[in-house]
Amino acid sequence: MGLIITLREKALRLSARLTSLLIGISAFGAYTSMYAFRKAFSAGTYAGLQYAHIDYKVWLVIAQVIGYTFSKFYGIRFIAEVKPAKRAIYIITLIGIAWLALLCFALTPAPYNIVFMLVNGFPLGMIWGLVFSYVEGRRSTEFMAAIMSVSLIFASGFVKTVGRLLLTAYHISEYWMPFVTGLLFVLPLLLFVLCLEIAPPPTVKDIKLRTLRSVMNAADRQRFVINFLPGIILTLIIYVLLTVMRDVRDNFEVEIWAGLGVKSNTIYTNIDTTIALIVLFLMSLLIIVRNNLKAFALIHGLIITGCILVGLATLAFNLHLIGPVVWMTCAGLGLYMGYIPYNAIFFERMIASFQVKGNVGFIMYIADSAGYLGSVSVLLIKELGRPGISWSAFFNEGVMVVSLIGAISATCSLLYFAGKAKVKHTKPIAISYE
Repeated sequence: MGLIITLREKALRLSARLTSLLIGISAFGAYTSMYAFRKAFSAGTYAGLQYAHIDYKVWLVIAQVIGYTFSKFYGIRFIAEVKPAKRAIYIITLIGIAWLALLCFALTPAPYNIVFMLVNGFPLGMIWGLVFSYVEGRRSTEFMAAIMSVSLIFASGFVKTVGRLLLTAYHISEYWMPFVTGLLFVLPLLLFVLCLEIAPPPTVKDIKLRTLRSVMNAADRQRFVINFLPGIILTLIIYVLLTVMRDVRDNFEVEIWAGLGVKSNTIYTNIDTTIALIVLFLMSLLIIVRNNLKAFALIHGLIITGCILVGLATLAFNLHLIGPVVWMTCAGLGLYMGYIPYNAIFFERMIASFQVKGNVGFIMYIADSAGYLGSVSVLLIKELGRPGISWSAFFNEGVMVVSLIGAISATCSLLYFAGKAKVKHTKPIAISYE
């Protein structure tokens, strides 16, 4: 009898691991597929086109980021209240609208097609919260979230590589290339969403360790923000900086590499894959840390280390101690060591540490709305205030700001939440979501 019980427990553990792997890979695939509809256009340069003394590609980026920003503000309520039964249909419908916008972009002459990039950005801004809702609130959320979040690094370079190949090898025009790239990812998207739908919900043990994840009404959201306001403000400072520079790297990577004298259609995928594997390894290690407060502190340490790495690598590059490839790899790694935890496990462990019922999507969309608002603001400031500076020089200056302010803010955030945890142990936090 004892042997049977032991074998049954081992089978359940194996089943749980396979389930986690299935959900992680499916979330990774779904979000990577979404990137094909979002970032393919950035593989083009649209050289020689300017409107109101601003490059046409910058207009495209600004339009899409504005749509994405509006989406994040709307998503604060939408994602907090969405019911699990409607997640899959929302994902497919929203990406379908974004794809239709890319078709209109191809059919409409410039500059009138710029508006369709705004239309494209709005529905795609909701996808992260919908996909992550399949992942959160589980004992193995770190593992699954790490796999999913690698798509934030890998997908950008991969999609740009696909876009560049369509432009150079198949001679697809820069206007049709985004739509055609999306076409290549329609079937993978449907497959991965189906896999997410058939995955089982969190178990009783998951809920016990990570708390029940539930919808949040307006009163719930207000109480959450008031209770953690200082920590949220510090988080927003770091996240806005990381989002701005990550977005610059993402949208103008082609121009940054050209400014550094490096021209290659595959360098985006090669470097981003290396960064993705390192970040995946680091984040996956957190799954072995069962204590939520300890894990939350380690996540802060990862973010602080990433900010320091960005600064040291940029300083070394400016002193001609390392070359452009090493610099871009280290700078990208540092940015994503800070950026990915916020998109994957920071708020997951925050909710679990303080035993607050709710969902990650709500607080994540507060951070995202501020982050993308900062991103579009910086783009406008750069183009209107410093149009002569190259993207490589702008990126160089920007990551130094991220390094200094980000490291200080993350340290203050760690101290704040450590103090909050001490109060929690002496006096329970009076928050209850019915």
